[in-house]
Amino acid sequence: MRLIQVTDCHLHADPEARSRSGFPLRQLHAVLEHVRRQRPDVLLVTGDVSEDETLASYRHAAEAFSAMACPWFWLPGNHDHPQSMAEQHQIRDDIDLGDWRLLMLDTQVSGQPHGELGQAQLQALAERLEEDDRPTLLAMHHPPLEIGSAWMDAIGLADREALWQTLAAYSQVRAILCGHIHQAFASRHSLREGEVAVYGSPATTDQFLSGSPEFAIDEASRPGYRIIDLEGETLTTWVERVDL
Repeated sequence: MRLIQVTDCHLHADPEARSRSGFPLRQLHAVLEHVRRQRPDVLLVTGDVSEDETLASYRHAAEAFSAMACPWFWLPGNHDHPQSMAEQHQIRDDIDLGDWRLLMLDTQVSGQPHGELGQAQLQALAERLEEDDRPTLLAMHHPPLEIGSAWMDAIGLADREALWQTLAAYSQVRAILCGHIHQAFASRHSLREGEVAVYGSPATTDQFLSGSPEFAIDEASRPGYRIIDLEGETLTTWVERVDL
């Protein structure tokens, strides 16, 4: 099973709109062309699909993702309008990956850059984990760990400690995939029953400078995506970059 994560497309209604360092829709198409050659079984989009929250921006995205020869799933980021997303393509919360399971979590706090799961969603997550002990991936927009950039860490997942407390009882959760950070990231969080890996992915649009205490674009980096291969109970993952 090959899952590929793309994230942070930041599209506009205008297909020729610029970002800080490029053209978001052109870059998304270039990334997806590269992804297509990797023969994904599932495409996962971890939020900030749109920059301007317009229906047209989500139509551009849905057309691009639907041209892939595999099922695709998305979740909202802090820049997104979930209702407009759902008009274009259903937002799912539980994806069957055969031997594995993918649970999609909504961390959006309306009008705010930071994320939060909330007690009700955490309780629902515990209930979902109780009913199925297959190896499990979680996907969310905001990172559940500090990444070493002060400005980004201030707008990460606000209730991350509550998330880790919830996951402490469920050893089947093997990894969390997040967006928001516009850079490659890999770390681990230790729990009573073992470790949970946390992976971030480069954006399809602008890249953020790793380790910077203040907001900064990484002008030297390229758009990219993350490959996650699931074989039995083994997870293997790496990042691919795309030349424009």
